[in-house]
Amino acid sequence: MFARERKTPIAEWWWTIDKSLLMALILLLMVGVLLSFAASPPVAERLGLNEWHFIIRQAMFASLALPVLIATSFLPHRPARFAALAVLVGSVVLLWATLRFGTEVKGARRWISFLGQTVQPSEFVKPAYAVIGAWLFAESMKLKNVPGRLMATGIMFLIVGALLLQPDIGQTALVLATWGALLFLSGISWIVIAGLGVGAIGLMFGAYMFFPHFAKRIDGFINSEDGNTYQVEKALASLREGGWFGRGPGESLAKKVIPDAHADYVFSAAAGEFGILFCLCLVALIGYIVVRALIGAQQQSSLFARLAASTLAIQFGMQCAINLAVNLNLIPPKGMTLPFVSYGGTSMLAVAFGMGLMLALTRKKPEERIATGLPAYRTPMLSPAE
Repeated sequence: MFARERKTPIAEWWWTIDKSLLMALILLLMVGVLLSFAASPPVAERLGLNEWHFIIRQAMFASLALPVLIATSFLPHRPARFAALAVLVGSVVLLWATLRFGTEVKGARRWISFLGQTVQPSEFVKPAYAVIGAWLFAESMKLKNVPGRLMATGIMFLIVGALLLQPDIGQTALVLATWGALLFLSGISWIVIAGLGVGAIGLMFGAYMFFPHFAKRIDGFINSEDGNTYQVEKALASLREGGWFGRGPGESLAKKVIPDAHADYVFSAAAGEFGILFCLCLVALIGYIVVRALIGAQQQSSLFARLAASTLAIQFGMQCAINLAVNLNLIPPKGMTLPFVSYGGTSMLAVAFGMGLMLALTRKKPEERIATGLPAYRTPMLSPAE
């Protein structure tokens, strides 16, 4: 099945996929399941649920995410682009529908019931926009009469508009950062970069003025005596009590009182249980995934593949960095999950889809011919659409 001489889709996939990147992603997924054993039972007990509730659901989400990751990585470039387009259109429609039909939680409408399940459309918007935005940017770079950058910017505003109305400042910042990454990778002057930096500061000031919950978080971060910093303080206590080697599975005291120990603050819970060395290894694993994907992206002959894979890697790294910074109290709380590690079905499946696309776009010899049944191991000529 995996023999090099066997010209089958599975053999072709096996010999062209970045196996070390694939294994690193699977390892991160397994770490998320492992940490659910340490972090989620106290949360379940506080909510009056069975202590295995979140563990079982995390394992179930992981068992669904793994096939999504692998199946998506089989896609050649053009089908990968079509899949991203379909997901982008569907998730943007759901994103706007959430404003009318979504469930309100803590003053925000970010979730909507779809096919009997609660879904957060913004999670799927991010990887899909990274790929479609990269395609539009690539087209505008190759064909000067194609307004790809303008179209990608218009889609970005369509997404950001819905996110701000929910409101969801954290996801808005990540989508804007994704668009900024596409601009940077496509080549812009330092003057434009400086202008974008000033614009970002202006947007933060505007968010502070018009979104009271965001202003409250900023005020609480600057002056802890004026805000509700209970969760942050307990997260930092968990980081401190773990030391270098941790207190051992189930022995952390601080993590037992962190409300979101299984979700946004799973990193702090892990520090209390397994120690700083374990957390440093986790950070190193995340860093390896990002760097490996960026290197693989630069080896692609397709401009679209280079832009899309690089943007997906940067987006993944930025989301991880935001979550870790919140856990370390370096930035105000954002409600951003740690990909593949934090509890959350929508987040895990969306990350699996995005990382599957990244694997597909960093394959050594991605073959459009596999999907058509033509002989493999022949390098097709890149069409203008590529």
